[in-house]
Amino acid sequence: MKKILSVLLSLLLMITLIPFSNSSAKANEPDVDLWNVVKPLGTTVTFVNTGAHPDDERSDLLAYLSRGLGVKTASLIANRGEGGQNEIGPELDNGLGIIRSREMIEAAKITGVKAYHLSETTSDEIYDFGFSKSPDETLEKWGEEVTYERLIRFIRTYQPDIVMPSFLNVDTQHGHHRLINILSEKAFKDAADPTIFPNQLKEGLNVWQVKKYYLPVSKDEATTSIEIGMYDPIYQMSYPQLGEASRYMHKSQGMGNDIPVAPRQAHLKLAHTAVDTNGSNDLFAGIPYNFTDWANVLPKNANDLKVQFTKLQNDLDSIIDAYPSREAVFTKTQKALKDVERLLAKTEEKNIDEALKNDLLHKLSLKSEQLQEASFVASSLDVEAEAKENILTKGQTTTVTVTLTNNGSQTLKNAAAELIVPEGWTVSGNSSNLKLSAGESGTVAFEVTVPENGDFYHAYVDPAIQAKVSFEEKGAKTTQVKQLEGTVAVLPDVGLTLSPEDIVVNTAKVQKEVPVSVKVKNFRSGAATANVSLTVPEGWGVSPSSIAVNFSKKLVEKEVKFTLIPPADIEDGKFEIDAAAEVNGKTFDATVQEISYDHIGTFYYLYGAKVNGVAFELLTDPNLKIGYIDSGFDMVADYLANTGLNITKLTEADLASADLSQYDTIVTGIRAYLSRPDLKANNERLKEYVANGGHLVVQYHKPEDGWNKDTTAPYPLTIGSPSIKWRVTDENAAVNVLKPASPLFNYPNKIGDSDWAGWVQERGLYYPMAWAPEYETFVSMQDPGEAPFDGGILMAKYGEGTYLYTNLVFYRQIQGQVPGGYRIFTNLISYSGQE
Repeated sequence: MKKILSVLLSLLLMITLIPFSNSSAKANEPDVDLWNVVKPLGTTVTFVNTGAHPDDERSDLLAYLSRGLGVKTASLIANRGEGGQNEIGPELDNGLGIIRSREMIEAAKITGVKAYHLSETTSDEIYDFGFSKSPDETLEKWGEEVTYERLIRFIRTYQPDIVMPSFLNVDTQHGHHRLINILSEKAFKDAADPTIFPNQLKEGLNVWQVKKYYLPVSKDEATTSIEIGMYDPIYQMSYPQLGEASRYMHKSQGMGNDIPVAPRQAHLKLAHTAVDTNGSNDLFAGIPYNFTDWANVLPKNANDLKVQFTKLQNDLDSIIDAYPSREAVFTKTQKALKDVERLLAKTEEKNIDEALKNDLLHKLSLKSEQLQEASFVASSLDVEAEAKENILTKGQTTTVTVTLTNNGSQTLKNAAAELIVPEGWTVSGNSSNLKLSAGESGTVAFEVTVPENGDFYHAYVDPAIQAKVSFEEKGAKTTQVKQLEGTVAVLPDVGLTLSPEDIVVNTAKVQKEVPVSVKVKNFRSGAATANVSLTVPEGWGVSPSSIAVNFSKKLVEKEVKFTLIPPADIEDGKFEIDAAAEVNGKTFDATVQEISYDHIGTFYYLYGAKVNGVAFELLTDPNLKIGYIDSGFDMVADYLANTGLNITKLTEADLASADLSQYDTIVTGIRAYLSRPDLKANNERLKEYVANGGHLVVQYHKPEDGWNKDTTAPYPLTIGSPSIKWRVTDENAAVNVLKPASPLFNYPNKIGDSDWAGWVQERGLYYPMAWAPEYETFVSMQDPGEAPFDGGILMAKYGEGTYLYTNLVFYRQIQGQVPGGYRIFTNLISYSGQE
């Protein structure tokens, strides 16, 4: 009987949302693009999901609302995720923020959700400064005024009917998540209050009352539970599967899972409402779902509008029913576009309540945008827009071609293309109207010149060149903005990439020379000569003073080398070495970081070309030989090697067959058991290395990083879960050294309180929650108001050697130029077993 019920349930899940039409499509080839644009015509509801970081969106529910119901949905994210970890490459901070922002955009395309951010630029006030347990700390660092003003501005601009944060304000949640919950709830009332940020109203925005505010809760707390696990034959997957497909775009965070079609419910609690739900728990109760519902709320003096709104919705429904016939959809859409234009004008003129009028005008405007999209897709007009060169420099002229191909069955009249460019750019070319018969193509060419005073590329700004395409049919004009192929970027004439970008001058033994190389890349068209130089602090020397680099063509990169001479009496502290190149009398001083991945495309991050330096005393064992198992998630080996430590990165062949006993210490990079399958495969060799007298230092891992609590380490060691509870996020948390006499705090560096000062982002994360008695503990620390963790450094004797596990975030300290991070970690890897 259970098996029969299971089969019936599966059939019910699959037989949902099947569109019927007297036109037929091939059984297994649904017109997904067309359905994406006609389905939203059935409703006027808008929904916003708020979160703190890219990947915070409730992907399964949003997929159901957007793709399943056609609800206009958005995901509003506070920051760019700059403080997260990167599972696909070396980028951190702003570079990682660019990756995660683009991943969010690509993920949203799958679920039909528009992605927005409160953060506006790199190093924005609303920056992901790392994990926080406190919404108060988050608000203090982001700034209440800027954060809340941007949130209210978004709500008044987007005008959502329903708002739902992704997370609750509970102490088991990230402080960033908790703050967004708090501010989202506060905005439910404040966005409708004209005394809150009144300057926004002077700019032309209107107050906006969100209709309903929901919270994601457990089944027991829910006032509304929605089945979202249905299979959709258009997308040939369920909505949770569609959500997971979008989550796979968050590759830098290791997101995405393969799941079967199965029942799933979204449980929501109605926390606030501004509408009368008449006792109904339906998600949309009290909110007009379409224009027929809007007609029913119009007053008696607007009976003529009632008729027209009802008729409009009937026409919109008929467009949906016309699927999958593009020709029928196109014809009906052109008529509806004209009707919406007329209805906008009549509604504007009508003497009705201003709040109701604002609602109606907003909904009609959104429907006009959706009809434009439906018209464009149904027309089957293909647009290919590309620039002759995607990398441009100031003053350069390039050619942009836009080719329009009518793949539909109807003739398109007055087809035209123009370019959207920033103010100050010049565009010339033929954009005269074309008449495109079925199967016919037309190409429009433009000459585009970048002004000498134009802005350089920024990843968070709209593309410099966009194509605006339009056509007219049956008295209605359809216009769409299309992106050019690839990323068009205005870059400096030359880019300068320094290596190393961070250096340490050891005041215990000041280096006589510090080598610095500069990669110089030519972004100008044709030949160029760049005179490269370094500017050093007073008392320093640099040789040579400048180097001329000649280029014969664009995108060639050459490397030049300089030698820095630090002063013998250099004092402790930070310093900078600035790089610049002179080309044709102009000076350029930017590093151009190219960020390129298949799932997001190619983008750039421009920042000042310089070496960040710090001088402090770092004592080292000159005979220490270190093997480093590089995970790809940190650059600790490179940074330590730059201080003079003898470090060899171990390859797969080394782990499999090399004589590991030649190394006094072997270190694993952060999360190496995740990224290095060869490490897992040769883990027993590492244990043997320790047993034979070696010293193994393992940096932090997540519980799911291929870590076996019983067998990975020589003795059982369990990493804390859920990870949110097992971390110290206060980078200034007091540290209690439990064994101050241990060599770990005395050799080769004498560790004091100053070595725990100035840390960045956090103290430690993924603390061990349980370990065998063989391990000794060495430090204790805690966040305010919490019990202390004493597992930050664990070490055990194993055979003749020692095994040390640390979850303290030394990689952030070392890469962040924190002297104490260098000194403490150098001690950890210099341990010789002698007490």
